[in-house]
Amino acid sequence: MPKVLIAPLTLAKIEGEHLQTLRDAGFELVFPAQPHQQSEAELLALLPGMTASVAGMEPYTARVLDACPTLRVIARVGVGYDAVDIPAATSRGVAVTIAPGTNQDAVAEHTFGLLLGLTRHLAYKHNSMRAGRWERGILLPLRGTTLGIVGLGRIGKAVALRGAAFGMKLIAYEPFPDKAFAAEHKVELLSLEQLLTRSDFVSLHLPLDERTRYLINRQSLALMKKTAFLVNTARGALVNEGDLVEALRSGTIAGAALDVFEKEPPIGSPLLTLENVLLTPHEAGTDRKSLQDMALSAARAVVDICAGQWPTEKIVNPAVKDNLRR
Repeated sequence: MPKVLIAPLTLAKIEGEHLQTLRDAGFELVFPAQPHQQSEAELLALLPGMTASVAGMEPYTARVLDACPTLRVIARVGVGYDAVDIPAATSRGVAVTIAPGTNQDAVAEHTFGLLLGLTRHLAYKHNSMRAGRWERGILLPLRGTTLGIVGLGRIGKAVALRGAAFGMKLIAYEPFPDKAFAAEHKVELLSLEQLLTRSDFVSLHLPLDERTRYLINRQSLALMKKTAFLVNTARGALVNEGDLVEALRSGTIAGAALDVFEKEPPIGSPLLTLENVLLTPHEAGTDRKSLQDMALSAARAVVDICAGQWPTEKIVNPAVKDNLRR
């Protein structure tokens, strides 16, 4: 019986359609003994003998892949795949999939939760009242402000729709823009530099690769308004955190809200000591509905590939098709 590892902490022993889909296809389900994000060493112990992995953010390095010659599919529960060494997977005949179209609304809702948290000082005011204080002040609006969306893919578009509902002016930077969507929803397409100088809020929604790593750094932060806020619900390494800390301390920008970090969890990070930041633990895309949808999409990808089908829209490394492990 083929085995599949259910690796993500968020899916630890949670029943759902994703598990029944795998059982119906004849897979034996394996869960980590300890429900946390698995390290490389833990994957090296867990993966041998597995045919597939329903994967979270654990590191699928070349070393890990070499330790599991039976592995055929890494099915990410999500749309990012920077935790997987894609060239190593491709050269070893391992298909890597994502779950497109499953979590954009969850991320967009969380993005606006962070925006409202920043402008309404929600965390501070909550803690202040619990401490017995009654501190009222002038709050910041979203309506009439300019929202700069960096990356106008599925998630960026979902953010744009919500920004329009809040009465915000929409501008975006997107290397491969959907011009019809932009025209329909009055999103002005700009260069990154233009967007940074004009935005009251900059929200990041690009994938992480060598072109986008540290896209936000000392130079790009210096282009932003001193009254502007940065929001990152995409990938931590889009932002040089050292440069961001410097900008937050010096008043180069007004504040930031982060759901993702260069190192997770960000133990000892100076970001944890700053008053003008709002932090959440990489959970923007995992509300109940999106988690169910992502898990089911990943399970179906495992079943399809192992049955000889090819879910083209989910495949990250299509070059592996002729070299897929048998």
